Amino acid sequence: MTEEHQPPPPESADNIARHVGQAMFEVDRATRSLGIELDEIGPGFATLSLRLGAAMANGHGTAHGGLIFTLADSAFAFACNSHGERAVAAHCSITFLAPARPGERLIATAREVVRRGRNGIYDVSVSNDDGIVAAFRGQSRTIGGSWLDDNGR
Repeated sequence: MTEEHQPPPPESADNIARHVGQAMFEVDRATRSLGIELDEIGPGFATLSLRLGAAMANGHGTAHGGLIFTLADSAFAFACNSHGERAVAAHCSITFLAPARPGERLIATAREVVRRGRNGIYDVSVSNDDGIVAAFRGQSRTIGGSWLDDNGR
């Protein structure tokens, strides 16, 4: 009796997201150079964090808004690429709600709101120990290619 050959089961969505997170983090020099860490990733979800250094303060002594935006944008990027398809930002906006200060750890949590066709919408909250400091919304667009392909870099 011969056994019918069965293809291996497809990778789980969680494994795909972890693979994408590792691959992206390895080549994302901007994120790494700022000291941003990838804390968690899953399908349509990512959490990144940043300890604010003294050099990250603006003239008011609070965290520079551009750095808060960058942290949120990086979380958005990891979340919208977590399915394996390469995606970029089509539009982003941020609302700053409270100041953050050097020495604090900021956590950006990105969650997929909807993903349809080549488009996606993601919400990112950036928080410190006192609560949410910024709310970010990003719209993504897939551009072809895959993070799962070794030649896709």
